[in-house]
Amino acid sequence: MINTKVLVADDDPNVCEIIRLFFSKQQIDLVVANDGKQALELVEKEIPDLIVLDVMMPHMDGFEACREIRKKWDTPIIMLTAKDEEFDRVLGLELGADDYVTKPFSPRELVARIRAILRRTQPREKQEEDTAKVLTFDRLMIDIEKREVLAADEKISFRPKEFDLLVHMAKSPGTVFSREQLLEQIWGFDYFGDARTIDVHVKKIRQRLQVLPYECIHTVWGIGYKFGVDEA
Repeated sequence: MINTKVLVADDDPNVCEIIRLFFSKQQIDLVVANDGKQALELVEKEIPDLIVLDVMMPHMDGFEACREIRKKWDTPIIMLTAKDEEFDRVLGLELGADDYVTKPFSPRELVARIRAILRRTQPREKQEEDTAKVLTFDRLMIDIEKREVLAADEKISFRPKEFDLLVHMAKSPGTVFSREQLLEQIWGFDYFGDARTIDVHVKKIRQRLQVLPYECIHTVWGIGYKFGVDEA
C-alpha cells in the first residue's frame, strides 16, 4: 500500500482522526474533506487512488458527491452508510460506488476493503490470453482489447466492472453463472459485498443495451444469469 493516496470525506473529526492514525501505520496517504463539495475539489487537485464518502454530510451528501465524481472519474469509491440501511447501500451501488462499509466500522475493515478494491482495479500486466479479441453477435460487437461496445451501430459506454461482467458472460454464451460465481470471478474472492452487487450491475448493463431489439443477459430464476442473444 506504499504511495497509495485515499481521500476520505466525512464531517465527523473523530472519525477522520481515527482513520488518519490507522492509515499512517499502513503507509497510506490520507486527504480529508469535510463535506461533499470539498471532496469534489480535492478529487481534481489530489487525484486519489480511492475515495471514501460518508453518506450524511453537509452542503453536499455522499450520494450527490458520488454522482458528480462519476461524471468525470472512474476512481474507486467506498460509501460509509448507516448500519442496516439497505436503501443507502443499494443507492450507492447504483450511483457507481464500488463497495460500502456500515457505521460503526473498524479501521482495519476499511483498510482491508481498500486493499481488495485496489487489487481488483489496478491494471494487470497481462490478462489471461483470449483466442478472440472481438466478440461478435447479432447487432452487438464487444472489442475486448479496446474495451468498446457497439450495439445497433451505436457506441455504448460502460463502467469498468460493467464491461468486465458483460465480457465474462459473453465469452460463454448459454452458461449459467450464479451470483456468487460472478462476484468471485469479477470482483475477487476477497470481496466484502453481497450478491446484490451483481443485480445492480446487470440492471445497468440492460439499461445501456436497450438500443438492441433483444435482451442479452437473461435471469435464471433461483440461480443467477446467462448471456444469449437468440432468446425471447
